[in-house]
Amino acid sequence: MPILKKLLEFIEEDAPYGDITSSIIEPDTLVAAKIYSKEACVLAGIEETVELMRYYKIDVKVLVGDGEEIDGESDICILKGDARGILLIERTVLNLLSRMSGIATLTRRLKKIIDEDGLGVKIAATRKTCPGLRYFDKRSVEIGGGYAHRMGLSDAILIKDNHIAVVELERAIASAKKKYFTKKIEVEVKTPEEALKAATLGADIVMLDNFQPDRIKKAEELLTKNKIRKEIILEASGNITPQNLLDYARSGVDVISLGFLTHSVRGIDFSLEITKVL
Repeated sequence: MPILKKLLEFIEEDAPYGDITSSIIEPDTLVAAKIYSKEACVLAGIEETVELMRYYKIDVKVLVGDGEEIDGESDICILKGDARGILLIERTVLNLLSRMSGIATLTRRLKKIIDEDGLGVKIAATRKTCPGLRYFDKRSVEIGGGYAHRMGLSDAILIKDNHIAVVELERAIASAKKKYFTKKIEVEVKTPEEALKAATLGADIVMLDNFQPDRIKKAEELLTKNKIRKEIILEASGNITPQNLLDYARSGVDVISLGFLTHSVRGIDFSLEITKVL
């Protein structure tokens, strides 16, 4: 994905005819500035910040890198360049830093909950992202220590209930294997019995959709009893929150995917301050 192109589209959205307010500033006025966080977080989005700043010929000195933890109010980068350029991209940069750092911070917090319990369960994102922001949301999850899952419909095969309503499961799996032999096949199921059927038919990953932890354990036991558990990846998804995360992590799954990471994110507060006119 051409990231700079996407970033410039964000600027175009914000200033389709230029920044008319900043036109009151004399052209080529140079300033020094800084971007700083107002709260503790896991930083994400500094790479995108640097790319956009450099496109506008703004010098950037990075003080904190993506993935680093910030304790309270801290400067994250120092800027020097054209005042008009800095003010043009200010809000876009701060919005991205806010959202991306919020996602990375939440992901890191949930990963720590699982790690501190001694579990090896992976945390993954879902496709519940705002159109246009998926790359940034998924990258933020990875910065926080999680997994992106599939980036989109072109990346992996996930046979869900609506597919099965049109194409019977056995034929769907067989067709997928024939057409895309290099791709893993994931199947969404609603019951332990469906989990066993999907695994027996050749699914590589079984997604237990909206299962309670006790039902996940039943599915895991059924797969183990039929000597097929070790051949598949079990993924839990649906209505999983920070409050019930450990219950799911202890249920026997390998992966927990959470739409919560991206659809309910709380942004981190960042500011840009011009510190000196040069």
